[in-house]
Amino acid sequence: MNTLIPEVSVWYQDVVSGNLFEIVAYDEDSGTVEYQMLDGELGEYDITIWEQLYLNTAEPPEDWRGPFELNPEDRAYSDQTMIPENFSGALSDIEPDSLDLGDDFQIY
Repeated sequence: MNTLIPEVSVWYQDVVSGNLFEIVAYDEDSGTVEYQMLDGELGEYDITIWEQLYLNTAEPPEDWRGPFELNPEDRAYSDQTMIPENFSGALSDIEPDSLDLGDDFQIY
């Protein structure tokens, strides 16, 4: 029986299956433990199931960010804020036409 308390950002290894996973959320009120496998798959344990697992704490694998890495094209602008030179753009140069809605209303 498992006596480990689930901690967010801690890696665990299931002794039976050998799977490595990281706890990404733990809600004590609802009794749920959300985890993420090494390949990026998300899952959830009920706290009673968690207590029945055979687990050990584990060091994060060397390549644990592998499924989440950006390719070079995506990385080019990921950390840079792009600010256009002219916020108003071409639409601000267009003059609106007047719209006649009768004697009481006119929009210019």
